[in-house]
Amino acid sequence: MSERMSMDRRGFLGLTAVSALALAGCGGGHEQPRNGGRLRALFAGGGAKETLDPHAANLFIDQARHKAIFDKLTELGSDLAPVPRLAESWEVGEGATVWRIRLRDAVFHNGKKLSSEDVLYSFARILDPNSAEFTGKSNLSTLDLPNCRAIDPRTVELRLNRPNADLPTNLAALGVVIVPDGFKDPAQPVGTGPFKFGSFTAGRTFTATRFDQHWEGAPRIDELHILSADADARGNALRSGQAEYAHEVNPTFARTVAADKSAQIIVTPGCTTQAFALKTDRPPFDNPDVVLAFKLIADRQRLVDVVLAGKGQVGNDLYGKGYRYYPQDLPQRSRDPEQARSLLRKAGALNTPLTLYTSSASAGFVEAATLFAQQCGEAGVKVDVQTGPSETFWKDQLVKGEIGSHRSGAMPIPEFLNIRMLTNSPYNISAWRHADFDADFAAAQSTVDEAERAALYQKLQRRVYDKAGLLVWGHPDWLNAATPKLHGIESAPPNTLNWARFDKAWLS
Repeated sequence: MSERMSMDRRGFLGLTAVSALALAGCGGGHEQPRNGGRLRALFAGGGAKETLDPHAANLFIDQARHKAIFDKLTELGSDLAPVPRLAESWEVGEGATVWRIRLRDAVFHNGKKLSSEDVLYSFARILDPNSAEFTGKSNLSTLDLPNCRAIDPRTVELRLNRPNADLPTNLAALGVVIVPDGFKDPAQPVGTGPFKFGSFTAGRTFTATRFDQHWEGAPRIDELHILSADADARGNALRSGQAEYAHEVNPTFARTVAADKSAQIIVTPGCTTQAFALKTDRPPFDNPDVVLAFKLIADRQRLVDVVLAGKGQVGNDLYGKGYRYYPQDLPQRSRDPEQARSLLRKAGALNTPLTLYTSSASAGFVEAATLFAQQCGEAGVKVDVQTGPSETFWKDQLVKGEIGSHRSGAMPIPEFLNIRMLTNSPYNISAWRHADFDADFAAAQSTVDEAERAALYQKLQRRVYDKAGLLVWGHPDWLNAATPKLHGIESAPPNTLNWARFDKAWLS
């Protein structure tokens, strides 16, 4: 056990005193909403890698902090369709190459009114070629930034270098956050969000206070604390009353608290993805036969039953089951170790030792990696599981091991393809790089007709199913937990509007 993990489990809550308030439940009941109090929310931490820069978001804990302080132009609803936020409305013209966005009457924490210039500055900052860590670059890649302009203080015209019918969805993507013109110091963040920044220590704690002038109305709670903690510490703190919300709990914890009623579980069924990424830029996965062989080795039902305790759905080597553009007619791939051995023998890869890089950064990663390695052994393939530090896993997984643990929260299928499956995607976890695939994606994104666009995206998905190094074994239920006396936390897929929506929560 690392020194940091040990501290997390025994004493991280020493940073905050136990709330003097009585707490009240998510489920609603007959309680009337009330104002005041402090909400303490626990997330898996990222140590020194945690950041307040809203354009460099990666970890869920970073996203939750940014969501408290900042707003986007659009967000995703629970159906993953874009909904207006700072963008009050939008119009599209010239074959989806020109978009005009009308901004809300909103104000930043420093009293400055939101304007079109803030939007243009934000996009220029994200697209800065010297800021490779900014996560929104690929989603803004169709912007012809020099020709975008402010029509008036509340109307911005976005011109594109090619048609993009998905632009409102792209504006809801990870890291596409609006900051004030001239924003330079992420350590002192100023946004239009429902909470004003208080303090931040990476790997430890974040505090913020209610912003009474928020355009959608002030939050009910006075203070928000977002704290870093490992899975055991999150569960223990929630059950002991030292926190009100625990993000991403495992099925074992969910069963325990269901039995003793010490907390309630907020379930969003099958909305996330668990997978193994097979690195197709290196042997042996540069051979499509080997990729297929490993997909045939996986016993997906067994992985769901054991790792997820049955709390999820079996995957079929594609992201986005049930989402728009998911091809429903593909046959479910099943375990066939004999055919897998035949393909590996043909490729000369049957006795090749491989490394599966994993971490405790996400619930179930290590357990899934261990079980899959056993399944590989049963098929005659030696796979060694290497467990890396959770703090750096999301970056390390891009380069370490021939196989890597992978998960994804909810996002539209085009966004997943954009940030995970293109040659220049920032999180191309399977190193899938094909110029013709990139071109086909651009063609789909540029197609205005909805039926034609759907057909093109489904064609891309079928190619991922057949050839890409994405072994999707399951779609876990999304499990978060709260004290029985916390209200206003909705069931919602991660990365959507109502996920981590603490501005609508209240305590009693």
